[in-house]
Amino acid sequence: MEQLVIRDADVVDGSGGPSYRADVVVDGGRIVSIVREAAQAGCQRPKARRELDAEGLVLSPGFIDMHAHSDLALLRDPDHSAKAAQGVTLEVIGQDGLSYAPVDDRTLAEVRRAIAGWNGYGDDIDFDWRSVGEYLDRLDRGIAVNAAYLIPQGTVRMLAVGWEDREATPQELDRMRQLVAEGMEQGAVGMSSGLTYTPGMYAKDAELTELCRVVASYDGYYCPHHRSYGAGALEAYAEMVQLTREAGCSLHLAHATMNFGVNEGRAPELLTLLDEALATGADISLDTYPYTPGCTTLVAMLPSWASEGGPKAILKRLADDDTADRIRHHLEVIGSDGCHGVPMEWDTIEISGVADPALAEYVGRRVDSWATARHLLLADRLAPSILQHVGHEENVRQIMRHRVHTGGSDGILQGAKPHPRAYGTFPQYLGRYTRELGVLSLEECVAHLTSRPAARLRLPDRGLVKEGYRADLVLFDPETVAAGSTFEEPRKLPTGIPHVLIDGRFVIEDGRRTDVLAGRSVRRSPVRRNANPLT
Repeated sequence: MEQLVIRDADVVDGSGGPSYRADVVVDGGRIVSIVREAAQAGCQRPKARRELDAEGLVLSPGFIDMHAHSDLALLRDPDHSAKAAQGVTLEVIGQDGLSYAPVDDRTLAEVRRAIAGWNGYGDDIDFDWRSVGEYLDRLDRGIAVNAAYLIPQGTVRMLAVGWEDREATPQELDRMRQLVAEGMEQGAVGMSSGLTYTPGMYAKDAELTELCRVVASYDGYYCPHHRSYGAGALEAYAEMVQLTREAGCSLHLAHATMNFGVNEGRAPELLTLLDEALATGADISLDTYPYTPGCTTLVAMLPSWASEGGPKAILKRLADDDTADRIRHHLEVIGSDGCHGVPMEWDTIEISGVADPALAEYVGRRVDSWATARHLLLADRLAPSILQHVGHEENVRQIMRHRVHTGGSDGILQGAKPHPRAYGTFPQYLGRYTRELGVLSLEECVAHLTSRPAARLRLPDRGLVKEGYRADLVLFDPETVAAGSTFEEPRKLPTGIPHVLIDGRFVIEDGRRTDVLAGRSVRRSPVRRNANPLT
């Protein structure tokens, strides 16, 4: 007798095709049979040791979060309901060019400080890895949901070049290429960049192209947070399209928004750019979150010259009155490259988290001036995270309709008042944008969140409800599914998602988190296009 039969489910299988009623049988972590309602007449219905009545529920593949910042959260929080309760069964981490592998002792200390606003300092983590493979091995001890990893280009540059704003020497470029090749060999699915974050933003296109050639040789993809989402956003998108075309590398555009006042109503221009590239054979996809505000760290707003040399150098500059005033001028008058070339409007910046409890009074407040921002950066040693209220609803809706769109939360889990997208992205797509607004049909929405990202990740047995595929599955009520999280209560869990399975095991059962740690690293076996990618 089989392990589990999910009885009378409305199957939305992830293909984009129409739903159908079926019994779905799961055993050994895989879908072993699907018996459609039409086929049940005159035949015996499947039986199992356990039967789950799914009347009124949709059964879909597990959701894939294409842009997650759970690099340390997966290790420190076995519960991880922020993602599991949404129906997320796989997260892609190592985003925006900054993460914790590959590192050495020096760069590990530096990156922990640099992205404390994303992940905390990590004082509660035993950093017993240095390579990409060792980090993935650590995940394989058991985590709440599955995780795939992107090699962070900024961290790689940190290792080979440091924090200097200069071109890499030939020897340094060779080392970066080797580090990327090793990471791909050890199971990474591609490479990320944060081209408004230091030190990754110091790389010129020629350097990025060489690294992308290595990624392409392993059939991976490049996922850039490109050089601007504000002034010059379209040029920044076009730069990434051209760069990856030259490198022969697949492109996935991270949190592909058109933000700030200069881009209101300009989503069609971005989509036209992508359509023209796709028509000529480019391999492009993108992800977005279904909200207007963005979220990052306060230190990320600084001009790149102020961040050269790393965290200690930043703090030294902030402490110097003359240099701090120069930073203010770049932010408020010129438009910092860290703030996407747009002069800072302080009233759009809301503090979402701090590391020092003594500064908790600032959480939830707008930043009223550079003086306040400077004080917080110094007092909290660069750790404050922020919400940036600069998005446009019509841009969000138009981009999510595109045929290469996928879902990504960009969820930062740190801070007392995180962005609600960390806890609500996937039910927000299903509830608000599908059921309430009709921007997508249910079948389209599920495909955006399942089979499309699985195809980008080159995963041959995930992303569909199909016989032989892994039993990473979600059961939700299409009439009630909704994001519980709001900007006022950002950690409130969603409603209408009673069951989530990973590898055929319940991680959410009857709306409650179980103690199952079914998640592991998802490593894509490299398929080399070139026997020697470093030549």
